[in-house]
Amino acid sequence: MMAQIKVLIADKLSDDGVTLLKAEPGLSVDVKTGLSPQDLAQIVGPYEGLVVRSTTKVTKEVIEKAGRLKVIGRAGVGLDNVDADAATKRGIIVMNVPAGNTISTAEHTLSMIMACARRIPQADASLHGGAWERTKFVGTELFGKMLGIVGLGKIGTEVARRAQSFGMHIVAYDPFLSPERAQQMDIQLTDLPTLYQTADFITVHVPLNADTKGMIGEQEIAAMKKGVRLINCARGGIINEQALAAAIKAGQVAGAAIDVFEEEPPPKDHPLLALPQVVVTPHLGASTEEAQLNVAIEVAKQVADALLGRGIRNAVNMPSIDGKTWQVLQPYIQLGERMGALASQLAGGQTAEIRVTYVGEVNNLDTSTVTLAILKGILAPMVGENVNYVNASLIAAERGIKVIEAKASKMEEFANLLVLELRNNGASLTLQGTLSARRQPRIVKIDQYFIEASPEGYMLVLKNHDKPGLIGNLGTLLGESKINIAGMSNGRDRPGGTAITVVNIDHDVPPAVMEKVRKLQHVIDAKLIRL
Repeated sequence: MMAQIKVLIADKLSDDGVTLLKAEPGLSVDVKTGLSPQDLAQIVGPYEGLVVRSTTKVTKEVIEKAGRLKVIGRAGVGLDNVDADAATKRGIIVMNVPAGNTISTAEHTLSMIMACARRIPQADASLHGGAWERTKFVGTELFGKMLGIVGLGKIGTEVARRAQSFGMHIVAYDPFLSPERAQQMDIQLTDLPTLYQTADFITVHVPLNADTKGMIGEQEIAAMKKGVRLINCARGGIINEQALAAAIKAGQVAGAAIDVFEEEPPPKDHPLLALPQVVVTPHLGASTEEAQLNVAIEVAKQVADALLGRGIRNAVNMPSIDGKTWQVLQPYIQLGERMGALASQLAGGQTAEIRVTYVGEVNNLDTSTVTLAILKGILAPMVGENVNYVNASLIAAERGIKVIEAKASKMEEFANLLVLELRNNGASLTLQGTLSARRQPRIVKIDQYFIEASPEGYMLVLKNHDKPGLIGNLGTLLGESKINIAGMSNGRDRPGGTAITVVNIDHDVPPAVMEKVRKLQHVIDAKLIRL
């Protein structure tokens, strides 16, 4: 009799999900909840599968003790409690359920919009307190109002559909949604400043990362229409909570509805909790019976299928290929994902077409997974942790992005070459990448500029006039800011013409320092890249 595969469920999961896993004849399932990371590290050793929700912390230390672990299944969207990088290094598949709570969160967002507009919680509390104050709680209608949606992924799109049924007009910002797709949904795409100036209600549906953290702060709120109402059912920290509280007190913002906080639970003296114009809920976006049932069943199916050799779905850190092929492709997958992330951040706007061309010996390999890695790299900075090797193509298609893969046998300067082109409305960006002799990723060309740069960590990418003094002034500025330079590459179109300067640095660059970089003599443009 073959030994059974051991699976540990470390968080409370819907009974249907537990039953499904226990019904698999090849699995032996234990349920042990309420474990600290230290407790989990002590018992995780014999388990090959681990299922968690949001409470249990799967830290690097836990993963180091997980000698047999093959799969970590997160029953939900976020991966804040799982060290996916540590898992990847150990060859452990990390999977989530990206669509399980889409409807639940979209409906909660609409509930929060309506509660904020009609002041329902405040009126309810007043009446429960014995008062009858009809004139005190005069609200505003949704009909005819402009709803601004920041991020039109699955949840943002469902919010738009529901808001349209109330007669709301939708204006949205999403750099990865094509104008054609937006037109099909009767949504007006625009830039953030225009959205801020025109929307009566603004709801955010983007991931929390270095680019979106604090993206709506004091300056952005000041630029909004007076009397705007803000809703956040995505991630705490996207809206600066202190700035929002101050704007409500000043009368710039009429109200807010907040389901997520930067610190959860928020401190009792949090300024938003003291304001009667604010509707708050304790992170309830996914808290419906249906959503919990959906994610439990789906994660149970995914973990069972992966452990029993029936396929891998919604893996966030690796594609579904066998180990031998993975070893050959892994350097190209890494190169492709980093090229995608670099291109996405350099382009900084909408993308209508992605063209990937493979040149040289790499054509002998199945490059489909590399193309998925490139798409993941391009989409992740905006879409976030929901993007993986399985759904990258689908997400691109949903946004109307055309993906073209081509192969060329012509040998150029390199034995193997990946050429990535992003195109939109006549504008384009082209990157070329290859592997070094030690099979490390290298960027060798940005548009027409030949360079030699390592796509990793933090990078400063400057477009500049090819004039003396720039590199010295840049080095001095970074040194004075205690930012160490790890490497530098420079390419130019001609002596004295324009150039691209790529600087690898050891640390993030504060916004104030970036402003100084952009103001340096001979700098045309400067962007901070995070890989």
